[in-house]
Amino acid sequence: MSLFSAGDPVRVRDDWPETGGAVHIRTPHYVRGMPGEIRAYLGRFPNPEDLAFARPARDLALYHVAFPRQAIWPEGQGDDEILIEIYETWLERA
Repeated sequence: MSLFSAGDPVRVRDDWPETGGAVHIRTPHYVRGMPGEIRAYLGRFPNPEDLAFARPARDLALYHVAFPRQAIWPEGQGDDEILIEIYETWLERA
């Protein structure tokens, strides 16, 4: 079962190890705090943040999340988008 569906607006959690948040992060820094849109549910996979420390890893939903390129890199042109795989624990409803 997935928390989000294709087309849902989401925001990536704005969490940084330097501020006492998560210790190991598998989400690109340039999309933290950014709004995006769910494009696809990819299935459930072991949490890589636990696997990195050889801890038992629960399965989490993984999604393709699209971001307008200009929201992240405004110096470019056109209406391209950036598509990133992000686990559900890093996503919030927008």
